[in-house]
Amino acid sequence: MFYAIFILIHLTAPITPFLVQNDISVTDSTNGNEIDTSPQDSIKNMRNYAPRVFLDCKYCDKKYIKTEITFINYVRECKEAQIHILVTRESTGSGGTKYTISFIGQKDFADLNYTIEYVTKSTATADEIRKGLTHTFKMGLMPYIARSPLANYISILFQQVTKPTLVKDRWNNWVFNIGLSGYLNGEEQSKSISLYGNLSASRITLDSKIRLRAYGNYYENRFTISDKIIASTSRGQGFSSLYVLSLNNHWSAGGRCYINSSTFRNEELLVSVAPTIEYNIFPYSESTKRRLLCRYQIAVNYNDYFEETIYDKTSEQLFSEMLSISHSTTQTWGSIYTSLIGSHYFHDFSKNNLSFYTSLSLRLLKGFSLTLGGNVSIIHDQLSLPKGGATEEEILLSRKQLATQYRYYGRIGINYTFGSIYSNVVNPRFGY
Repeated sequence: MFYAIFILIHLTAPITPFLVQNDISVTDSTNGNEIDTSPQDSIKNMRNYAPRVFLDCKYCDKKYIKTEITFINYVRECKEAQIHILVTRESTGSGGTKYTISFIGQKDFADLNYTIEYVTKSTATADEIRKGLTHTFKMGLMPYIARSPLANYISILFQQVTKPTLVKDRWNNWVFNIGLSGYLNGEEQSKSISLYGNLSASRITLDSKIRLRAYGNYYENRFTISDKIIASTSRGQGFSSLYVLSLNNHWSAGGRCYINSSTFRNEELLVSVAPTIEYNIFPYSESTKRRLLCRYQIAVNYNDYFEETIYDKTSEQLFSEMLSISHSTTQTWGSIYTSLIGSHYFHDFSKNNLSFYTSLSLRLLKGFSLTLGGNVSIIHDQLSLPKGGATEEEILLSRKQLATQYRYYGRIGINYTFGSIYSNVVNPRFGY
């Protein structure tokens, strides 16, 4: 018989539970001081001695969590917290999500650190996910609560559950998805239409990964200027496949295949087959927190163009190679992602592309955070540019790719917050 331990929290509100207690004496386990928990002082004392928690989760429903877990103090600054809850996530093979929840003790709880995983199904609703995360947070907080005065107000119930049985998967780990979307926007002198559809299938196990995807899109704009109608359209469709074989905890091998058509890129037919190998300096088992990937790819490409290119080609066969290095890490001080990708064609090494991307989020000082991000690309491989160029309408509506030797964007942001360190109260009025 299997049993699960469900923690029932009686502190449904931070005030009412303490008012029904008799005068008692509770010792604070963190410093040995006696706490006065008489009815008139219990509210103040228990709130003062409740663990301070910094919830570091970008995709959590924090308002819901605060209304469901009221027996802790939420703080808005990680340096003020006794418990730092760091949540990262990655997709599972069934289309769900695995949340890795790290409970990091600080100050009085510096010796108490551990990790819990919470996995959702692909069909899980937003409400089911937030309830599951909230339950996991409650369970993970119990070792800290056990070392605080709040332990006197916690009860534990053993609830019998059904014995797990082996489930036969008739889909053999395959997951399918069909998506359709579109919009229509218009007024008296203009209208826009956008249609998009995709079909995907994937099978992900510890030993291998297979992804298949087909898509199609259509964009149209019409304008009436002085009784003259100006119309511009763009369309594309394609198929892509990926196969990855797990060699060990650092090496992977596989390949990609693309079949695409795009009026924007002047590609009537593009077929690309690219064997690829990847090495992760850190074990893949640590991928939710840190990765340092080196990936090498050789590709065989066949291009057939709608219009003759600036290099007098209507079709051609090309060989290329690509090398990329990327690093990502998520820690209590923030997160960083950086990638450097270089590629070139073998028939002419001057036809190359170099791209650098970075995104950085740092908690520098108490209340002060910095975010940086940007991308710089050096472009010398636009082989599909049409010799006839683009019309004014196509340029303004981004219907054709334009010649360029570089591309860039950047962003920077700073944030400084001061005042009360606590953020326990939720007031949903007016939607804010």
